[in-house]
Amino acid sequence: MGKINVLGFDVANLIAAGEVVDRPASVVKELCENSIDAGAKNITVEIRHGGTTFIRVSDNGCGIEPDDIPLTVLRHATSKIATAEDLAAIGTLGFRGEALAAIASVCKLRILSRAAGHPFGTLMDCEGGEIIDMTETGAAYGTTVVVSELFYNVPARRKFLKKDASEGAAVSAVMEKIAVSCPDVAIKYVTDGEIRFMTRGSGELLDAIYAVFGKDVAKRMSPVDRTDPNGIRVSGYIGEPDLVRSNKNSENFFINSRFVKSRTAMAAIEQAYSTRIPHGKFPVCILNLQLNPAVVDVNVHPSKLEVKFANERIIFEAVYYAVLNTLQNTVSRPEMRLGKTDVPFVGGDNTVIKAKEPVTPPEPYKKKVQNPQNAFVPVERPKEEHPDRAQIKIEAPKEPKRTSFAPLPREMPPKNEIKTEKKAEEKPFAIEEKAVPRPVPTPPAPAPTAPKPEAKKEELPDFKILGEAYNCYVIVQLEDRLLMIDKHAAHERILFDELCEKMESGEKSSQILMYPLKVPVREDEAIALEEYADKIRALGFAYTYDKSRKELSVTEIPSLLGRDAGAEMIGELATVLADSTGSVEATGAKFFEAKLYQASCKAAIKGGRVYGMDHIRWICERLLKKPGADGAVIKTCPHGRPVAFEIKKTSIERQFERLV
Repeated sequence: MGKINVLGFDVANLIAAGEVVDRPASVVKELCENSIDAGAKNITVEIRHGGTTFIRVSDNGCGIEPDDIPLTVLRHATSKIATAEDLAAIGTLGFRGEALAAIASVCKLRILSRAAGHPFGTLMDCEGGEIIDMTETGAAYGTTVVVSELFYNVPARRKFLKKDASEGAAVSAVMEKIAVSCPDVAIKYVTDGEIRFMTRGSGELLDAIYAVFGKDVAKRMSPVDRTDPNGIRVSGYIGEPDLVRSNKNSENFFINSRFVKSRTAMAAIEQAYSTRIPHGKFPVCILNLQLNPAVVDVNVHPSKLEVKFANERIIFEAVYYAVLNTLQNTVSRPEMRLGKTDVPFVGGDNTVIKAKEPVTPPEPYKKKVQNPQNAFVPVERPKEEHPDRAQIKIEAPKEPKRTSFAPLPREMPPKNEIKTEKKAEEKPFAIEEKAVPRPVPTPPAPAPTAPKPEAKKEELPDFKILGEAYNCYVIVQLEDRLLMIDKHAAHERILFDELCEKMESGEKSSQILMYPLKVPVREDEAIALEEYADKIRALGFAYTYDKSRKELSVTEIPSLLGRDAGAEMIGELATVLADSTGSVEATGAKFFEAKLYQASCKAAIKGGRVYGMDHIRWICERLLKKPGADGAVIKTCPHGRPVAFEIKKTSIERQFERLV
């Protein structure tokens, strides 16, 4: 007797349901995608007990024809596609015809829908995938789907559901992504009778971000909009470098408004932020990639969260350069907020002095300063506790004796300790091999998004250096704010940018190794290296590949790198090119920049040491340079630490109760 069993339709349907619907969040996602595909402009989602007992999704879309309603719970019944050719260019969120069938097989389902042109709606009840009743009834235009007692007939799967709070959090995460993926749809999300958020459906993504993530996140987002030469448009918002998270959950990517998890896109944005945020932190982003549906396959994962691109590398470059362009042109600095007070200041004529700008009400979750008027009173300490430390050192600004200022020396000793001996000039990089400079072709630069405007003359705002705190933080007064600058971090970034500019403008050279480096690589990595051999050799590498040993024999490396760094760089190039998580230019820049910011860190002036006013003024001028054709304001050091914080004048005046 044979051992192979042909499973019945009911068992096969439960297996298929397990692939599509594994928790309440999956149900909400599939139902909302159906509403969006139906052209809905208003969607209301309500759940109870994390969605385990009750889910209701209502929309004002096109509705379902009465004759089609019984077909909705059949597998592979869909209105999105008709032929195999349609799978090559899918333009809708749903297309398989499995979602409602899978949901209906594991719950008690009710569908109420009225299509345009019909005087009545149709109500259908199902249990375990079987139609129990179907009647004609009054209804508004659109569709409402109610799911109750999820997995009531699959106890083995129901016991794997988490607590209501955890399942509710998963539903909330799905709703957040749906809300920002379709800013032109007004979405209302209710949990256990409480409205969690509502979007206006204005079509403005920033409005949806404000409604979903709050004001503090929305005001720290920078717009991205770039179309690359391949026709891929990357648009949306990215967080400022000081808006970071400890995991990747806040990296949101959409392909033609479909939320996806893409290693390629994640690697691209993290590479763009690499010298702007601390190590181990991850940026916040909401980015939508608009591209031809024919070059992306969304039919590779049951939940459609993963996609496959025809060319992963052009996706990486599209995201990388779009984000990098925005980061290089953002101009705001983080604000250091002071404690707020609700007590108005009354003038001599008993009139209340009001601020010129509207006062932001205090956030409900922030603690108020207990004694604002004493917030700046220093704590009295015995002098012997810090005999050599000056709390604040004020120096009168002096006019610089020279119009230009060269990069500062590594360290400036006090005048009475200056020695006449001349030290050998230190080089920023230690070359481990005897270098033989060989000019090599410069790799092609990425295609610019638009022609660069003519260079503008640097403009400086009116500023006054008030002094230094702890010989580390420079206090600068501007027209409407104060800046507190970390002089080491600022100088480090200035030197780093100069070194990067020189590296990019100059010809790259290589060094011949006395004996070759042996770097093991996989066969697919060797193929990827061969595909980009010209660009890799333009960086300064020369190598051959031994198929039998499956290793590279590297005979030349870039002159800026030592042996270990050279082996590490070409190994990482092979990995990222084979995995499509990087490009030659981005990976090369990563290694060279790592060496450059090590050099700039060593060369920058040190916090806690005394330097002349000429040095401090030069740093302030470079930091306060108004953004023009040659770049944006400096915000972070190469390690990702903030360079300066600003304190608005109005905030100080409110702290002293001068304004309300």
